[in-house]
Amino acid sequence: MSEIANTLALTLAAMFGLAAALNLMAPDFLRRAYARWEFPRGFFYVAGTAQGFAALFLFLPQTRIWGGVLGAMILFVTVVLLLNRGKYVYAVPAMLLMVALAPAMA
Repeated sequence: MSEIANTLALTLAAMFGLAAALNLMAPDFLRRAYARWEFPRGFFYVAGTAQGFAALFLFLPQTRIWGGVLGAMILFVTVVLLLNRGKYVYAVPAMLLMVALAPAMA
């Protein structure tokens, strides 16, 4: 595996890890955001767990492909939800992260 792909995978793992930690801590502003978008109560724990697994899988070279697949699914759902709600500018970073997953899994 190339050094660039490894660095990219570790960077993405750190980003998913930070997102997982934020969701699992569930501060009040995040709880209000999930409630405003009518997600079920406690859904942030599901999101945080999925992001944590994606981070773990991306961190380990043996499971990197599974981390990329799980991360791509998480980001795809995120992009679709943001676009569906008219948050086009907020969807761009998630799209860029999804594009970065491909070379990270190589």
